[in-house]
Parts: sequence; structure tokens; C-alpha cells
Amino acid sequence: MTYPFTKAARRARHLFLTSLILLFSASGTAVSLVPADTGGKPVADYLPAGTQFNSAIPTPEEVLGAQVGEWHVRHDQLVTYMRALAEASERVTLEETGRTHENRPLLLLTITAPDNQSNIKQIQQQHMQAWQSGESRDDSAPLIFYMGYSIHGNEPSGSNAALVIAYYLAAAESEQVTSLLNNNVVLLDPSFNPDGLSRFAQWANMHKGKQLVSDPNTREHSEGWPSGRTNHYWFDLNRDWLLLTHPESRARISQFHQWRPHVLTDFHEMGTNSTYFFQPGVRSRKNPITPDGNVTLTEAIAEYHAKAFDAQGELYFSEESFDDFYVGKGSTYPDVHGSIGILFEQASSRGHRQDSINGELAFAQTIQNHVTTSLSTFEGALANKPALLDYQSNFVKKTRQAAKNDKTAGYLLAAPADSGRFTAMLDLLKRHQINYNVVSRNVSVNGTDFTANQAIYIPVEQAQYRLIDSLFSTQQNFENNTFYDVSNWNLPLAFNIDYEKVDRGDSRKVKTAANAQLTLAKAPDALPEDAYAYAIEWHFYQAPAMLQALLEEGASVRTAGKAFTARLADGTGKDFAPGTLLLPTGLSQPDNLVALLSDYADTLSLPVHALASGLTSRGADLGSRNMAPVTTPKVLLVGGVGTSQYEVGEIWHYLDTRVGLPASLVELSRLEEVKLAEYTHIIFASGRYAGIDEDILSNISHWVDNGGVLIGQRSALRLFTEQAWLDAEIVADDVIDEAFATDQLQYGDKDDLYAKKLIAGSVYQSRIDTTHPLFFGYDDSLLPVFKTSNMIVKSDNSPFTTVARYTESPLMAGYSAPELVKMIGGTTAVLAQRVGDGLVIGFTDNPHFRGYWYGTSKLMSNAIYQSALID
Repeated sequence: MTYPFTKAARRARHLFLTSLILLFSASGTAVSLVPADTGGKPVADYLPAGTQFNSAIPTPEEVLGAQVGEWHVRHDQLVTYMRALAEASERVTLEETGRTHENRPLLLLTITAPDNQSNIKQIQQQHMQAWQSGESRDDSAPLIFYMGYSIHGNEPSGSNAALVIAYYLAAAESEQVTSLLNNNVVLLDPSFNPDGLSRFAQWANMHKGKQLVSDPNTREHSEGWPSGRTNHYWFDLNRDWLLLTHPESRARISQFHQWRPHVLTDFHEMGTNSTYFFQPGVRSRKNPITPDGNVTLTEAIAEYHAKAFDAQGELYFSEESFDDFYVGKGSTYPDVHGSIGILFEQASSRGHRQDSINGELAFAQTIQNHVTTSLSTFEGALANKPALLDYQSNFVKKTRQAAKNDKTAGYLLAAPADSGRFTAMLDLLKRHQINYNVVSRNVSVNGTDFTANQAIYIPVEQAQYRLIDSLFSTQQNFENNTFYDVSNWNLPLAFNIDYEKVDRGDSRKVKTAANAQLTLAKAPDALPEDAYAYAIEWHFYQAPAMLQALLEEGASVRTAGKAFTARLADGTGKDFAPGTLLLPTGLSQPDNLVALLSDYADTLSLPVHALASGLTSRGADLGSRNMAPVTTPKVLLVGGVGTSQYEVGEIWHYLDTRVGLPASLVELSRLEEVKLAEYTHIIFASGRYAGIDEDILSNISHWVDNGGVLIGQRSALRLFTEQAWLDAEIVADDVIDEAFATDQLQYGDKDDLYAKKLIAGSVYQSRIDTTHPLFFGYDDSLLPVFKTSNMIVKSDNSPFTTVARYTESPLMAGYSAPELVKMIGGTTAVLAQRVGDGLVIGFTDNPHFRGYWYGTSKLMSNAIYQSALID
């Protein structure tokens, strides 16, 4: 580059700039000689040209000190701006609906005309009364919009667009906005996932230079592990609308049910080389319980997205790729409740600017596109307002009629001996507003006995009929077998609870009463101080949490390797199953042991039994060598690059929130630096473990030989078998491929063939050995497990090492190709093998799936606390 100056002039200019640098350096002020490329633009530039704004309403620039898109907005900044809007505008009220795991506030803005704000409770009440009755409403009734943004934290254009939309609705002085707010209500959730958004904003901002780098290889565009997509425990919150494992989801669902919006939006991002997607998706891949009218209305609104993008020359697509089958996603959960859930997917800049096959993609442009479709959602919905109002009232009426015509009258569920799982399931039903009644008289249906006050009955004739139908589905055949997510999420199978479908003809046998109360296990009223020992039955879901708490208090605990019958302090006898925890008072115990037991029992609703003697009338005595000591575990959970953040997060979440065990999370790359001898257990989730340093593998082998307990699940078993830590075979991919005939296929069948080879999420039946310590606390030899991969493990089927196998016809619910079902039948589900003085445990499936699979998640506690009994 040359300058239009003489040599002397250039030298003078150089000296002048140098003096400026020295001057400002001395004062501590940094100087950049090159103008910065901010990447943002004024908020008004995102909005319709010519719009006038109320100058009393602050812009994002005025509050945050930067243009929208210049930086990735942090959640605390988002909160600051939304609160400023609520203070400045009579159109906006703000409610904190909950807190995230990291204690960030979850916000919901209610935006409507000031006159409506003063009457908002009555508007809400009238809307809900109409919804519940199914009455038709005229066009003067308000539409309720729920505008939700960025449930995946590293898809931030949604939350940044929320800044713009909130300002527009609060400040715009236009006929369109005035009419919208005078006659309708907008609920705006600016961040579905505050923890993930904050994590990603920090990553993107910390790598931003004065000059924006669009090279896809730059570090800004390749975030570290774990990604900002997930929440604090690395769960995908867009899969949690149904499961409600996390506070973000529970808060959101509570608001959803208080409003039952007509339209709910769900703004996402996808690969950088894509364009923009808006629903409808693939019609044949929607859930059959969603009415076709839902897709028709989605199509009608989609015309307005298309019109807006046509005017801007933006590329887009629809009716491809994405499905609405799993009802636990943001665009599907509303659909089974009479709302229109709409998914939007914007190509991601994954930073501030990135090259793509469509040219350079700026962060500001990704924000702009979500602003555009937010506005076209308002426009399209208002243009179809009569149809939306009619659809919601007809949805209620048709749901009521479908429930009445269903040959199934309801479902009976038996309370298991483990009240913890049952109580957790009941809580889920309540949060989804599913009504149930307590069975007041013994009844037998389809050969299963249900005991009065120990079973519930869920009638299908209620407002949540469609959701109930989905939660109890065992469907295995589908019109389209390509699934973007899981194909089944059966509630009682997930919680391992016995249930029966009740046909209309049998419904008269089921008796319930309004005053009937569930009789579940509970904490004792008082524990005697002079007991010989105290016993805690292991079948309770909360037992591991109580054990961990007691161990941390210095209690001496034994676990029973065999069943026994003991005399209680009140003189009666009681049978105890293997795995029962014992605290003999003759051993070193905390001085306040009884107080600790009483407090923990009360907190966890867990019974504790006082034993009068160490001599038993059946089985091992309390001083027997079959009563193994339980020591405080020190667990290392392997994470970091190469491991599945989802599965590592699920294990962490289980140990941390349900057991109270402080696991040490150690990055895979740091294992060589760690003294493994300090740990009792090491856990490997799924991951890509090829190429692990040989020294690390040698250290683990040595650690196992010397008594360590190594636990792995899913693809970690490949590593375990390759290292001969497990004596088993992982069936090769090409062997699975050979099971699928291709001689009659064409090129166009490639995607369908690929889909057949996957197991996207189905329920399989396993046969377990309840005499093995890994399955202590389980009564039934058949256990539903959740399978999300086609990995097949084969072992020698020794009864002493292969402790769970799939049944010969294992598919219980969901889609799996017949070829895979046949290959999986009879193969290994769980292995436990002694290696030297140590133990290696392998789970073919993920026992913690999304924090929902209560029926198997406790297996991790068995692997940790009962491992001393595995010989």
C-alpha cells in the first residue's frame, strides 16, 4: 500500500503518530491505529424502515453501551436491559419465574397495551376459562403469543434478537404495534437457557479481535468442551420439555400451563453452511396425536416468513429435515396442547463472522433473520387470527371426543416398594397437569393385582388425553421411521413401574375415592436410642443418598450380601433383602447417630428400622463375613474433549443431585497427571477413545489390578474390550451392515437405509440377575432399559459375569428395524468381571438417559456402593 504523501510528509506523519502512542501509553490509554470492525448495527436498523420510537424507552445501545450484534450479549446484560424496559414502559411487566442451576434468573416479559396490563389477570382468566371449556371466541378475543429464544446457549442469535423485539414492542409508535398490543398479549422469554448462553457469550467475546476473523478454523468458531449448547449439567434443554429434569424446564412449563398460548416460537441455529429453516417440517414425521390442522396453520403462517425473506432476498427452506415426533421438544410440546409450536433454524455464525458456502455470514445478519421471522410470526398469526382461535377451541372439543371414543379407559399403576421412584413420577404428572386418582379397592386387571391405597388410576377422559396417550405409547411401527430424536418415552417403563391398560369393559372394576390416600413408605416417628443396629433397605431410590450422607458423617456401614430375617426393637420380625444397609452400634459411630438417621430419614422420606439383636432367625447374622464394609467412595469421572458432554453431564447430575456424591471431574487429557491410587472408582461415559496415550492406559490397568473399580457405558466398552479389561466382543459395524439387504435398493434409498440401521431411542427388555450385587434392590427379573445405539456386545454369557442380557424378543416400545432386534436379542446388556484385585463393570446402554430413566439410574449407585460384594 502507498500513501499520497511525499517521503518527508510520511516521516513527519510517522513521528506524529509515534508521539501520540508514547503520550497515550504513558497515560495508560491503549491506542489502535486500525479502525475496529464492530460487526453490530443500531437497533432501529433491524426493524421496519420508517418506524418511529418513543424516545423515553431506552435502546439496547443506551443501556449496554454497544450495538446489537457488536458483542454476544451475556445473560446478565440481557436481564439488565429487560428490567430497564419494564421500568420505562407501561407496555411491559417482568416476572422472575425461577432460577437456573447457576442461580441466574429466568425471566418472562408480558407485553401488551397499558390498559390490558392493568387488567391482565382477568384477560388470563378469561382465556383459560375458554380454553378449558372449549368455547368458541370471537375475533375480539386476544391471541396469546409465547416468544421463546435460544434454548441452546451456543445458538445465540435468538436471545440477541430478543433484545430487538422487546425494544420494538416497548417503544415502537406504529399502527401495527399499537394494534398488536391493544388486542393481544405477547409473552417474551428472552433466554430459555441462561447458563449455556453465558458460557458461549464468554467464549465468543473472549476470542473477538478488533478485526473480525471469518476463517472457520479460528478458535472463536470452535468452542471448547463442554459447549454452550447445554445447561449447567450439560443437558440439552430442548429435550427436557417433557422430562422436566431441570429448573429451567419446570419454570417454563408452569408458565405455559398458566397461559396455554396460541402460538409458541422456538428459535435455534444450525450449521454455518445452511440457510434458514422454518416449519412446517416433514408432515409424515409429526406425532400422530398432533392434529393435521396444526400443520395447516403452521403452513399458513409460514407464507408470511417466506414473503418477508423474499422481500429481503434471503435464502430459506421448509418441509425438510426436522420432525415433530418427540413431544418433549419446544416445537412439539405445544402441539399436543392445542398451541402452534414453530421451530426456526438460522445458519450459525458461531461467533461474530464466519465464511460459508453462501458467502460471509455476520452475527448481525443471523440476528436480523430471527427478528424478521419474529415479526412475520406476528403478522401471519394476526392474519389467521380467526382460524387460530377456532383451532384452539376445536382442539379441546376434539380431544374430549377422542378420549370418549378411545377403547382404553385409563391406566393402573402400582406403587413399588421403592416410594422414591413413584413419588418422582407423581410429581411429573402434577407438573404436566395430568389428573390421577388413588385406587380405593383391590382390583386385578389382565392378571396384575393392584392393592387399595397402593396404586393410582389415570383416566384418559381429561384435558391431557393426548399427552397421556403419548406417555403410555408402546408403538413400534411408524409411517416414517426416520427420527430426529427418540421414538419412545413411555413413562412407567422409564420409572420401572408395573402398569396395565384398562379397557372400557374393565373400567367398572376400578374403584377410586376422593378421600383415598396413598400408603407409601415413610420415615419412622421415632427411633430408639438403644438399638443393636439400624437397617435401611436398599430398594429405595434415595438409599444411596442416605448412605453417602452417613459415610460423610463418619458412620460405619455394612451392606448385606445375603437376605436375612431380623428381630426389630418392637419384638416383631422382618425380612431384609440383599443390599440392606446396616449400622451396628457396636462399631464406631457418630455420637449423634440416631439424630442423623432421623433427620435424613425425614428429609428423604425413607424408613429406618431399629434391630434388637445381631442374631437372625434366617440368613446371615449381623456379624457375618457376608456383611461387607462400605467405605466412602472417591469417584473420578472422566470428561473433556473426546467424551460425550451429555452422558458425562447425566452421570454428574445423578451423583451430584440425587446421591450427593462429590465426583471429581477430570479431563481425559489430564489423566496421566493424576494419581489414580487416590480414587476408588473411575467412570467412563461414551466417547471417542482411540489414540489415548499408552501411559494412561497402562496406569489404568495397573490401578484396576490393584483393586480399582472401573465403570463404563456404551462406546466406552469398545475401549474396555480393546484393552482386555472386559472379556467381550463388540459386533463390528460391517457385520451389522451385512444384516440389511441392499440388492433391491436405489441411490434414493440411501437415507432410509441409514435410518434403519440406527436406534434413535427405543425401550428394550433385559433379563437381570437379582442375586447379583449390581441388581440389589430390584425385585423383578425383567427390567426395561433405554437403548439409543445399535452397539451389540457379546460375551460368553457366564452367569457370574454376564449379569443382564436382552430377552430374545427385546423390543418393548419405539422403532427398531427387525434386523437389529433379532441381532440384539439374547446379547449382553451388563457385564461385571474381576480383573486382578479390581473390578470392571460395563453397561451396554446409558442408565441415566436425560435424567429421566429412574428405573435404571440407580445401577450406578449399585456399581459404586455394592461393588465390594462382587466376587
